[in-house]
Amino acid sequence: MKTLKKITIITIVMLGICAAIGFGSDTEKPRPMGGHNGPPPEAYTACENKNAGDIAEFVSPHGDTVTGTCEQQGDRLVLRPDNPPDGGRPEKKDE
Repeated sequence: MKTLKKITIITIVMLGICAAIGFGSDTEKPRPMGGHNGPPPEAYTACENKNAGDIAEFVSPHGDTVTGTCEQQGDRLVLRPDNPPDGGRPEKKDE
């Protein structure tokens, strides 16, 4: 009877370990459907040595030229595309 109890406890512990390994840790950030989080590095590089409101452009990893306006994001400038990809935020409207 003691052996059955030990086997049951060991099985429960092992299942818990397997579940923890399989599901990953809580510190992992889920990736959005688009495949990346936020603007690509090129969007920041395009606005280096520019001011908020300046027009800039960069060539995307897909080979497309992305044009837009530099805007402040935290302590950095980032290019906000004129035509964001699907799922991007909509154009700002002047009010």
